[in-house]
Amino acid sequence: MVRVNHRETAEDLVQETFVSAIRSIEGFRAESSEITWLTAILKNKITDYYRKKDILKGSVEYLETTDLDFSKNFFDTGNGHWLPEAAPQLWSEPADASMDKAEFNKVLEMCVQKMPARLAPVFIARFFNEEDSEKICKDHGISSSNYWVIIHRAKVLVRSCIEKNWFLTKR
Repeated sequence: MVRVNHRETAEDLVQETFVSAIRSIEGFRAESSEITWLTAILKNKITDYYRKKDILKGSVEYLETTDLDFSKNFFDTGNGHWLPEAAPQLWSEPADASMDKAEFNKVLEMCVQKMPARLAPVFIARFFNEEDSEKICKDHGISSSNYWVIIHRAKVLVRSCIEKNWFLTKR
């Protein structure tokens, strides 16, 4: 559900995964576990979902038109340095210490859901599906430079959201 940000869509994709698995069960060579095989099918279904939805169409224009708004919320437009109120803060505990906490995962999911639709699929592919940049660019039809801009913005937004909704509220 985190990867598509919609419960019914997530359920449909899981159903499609099982249907695909049943149809191609003869091709399963048991070189990996069933869960690994099903997860790979689901990742492909998610990629196809975003490709069909064409969310990243016009991403160049989107990145250009939102550049100033994005930058002014986080960076000094004169020198490019962090704005004092937007600069990364010291966290009260190491980030990886929180990764196993159910509460933290809910905050992370909420932060990804709040992310602009044109940033989320690339962020999800990179950090949840652990795909490499070349594959992501190919799958989503974006250039390498657009990929890096999207990843940068997404990481800044997620960091800011996690700080506001997890680390800074726990002090």
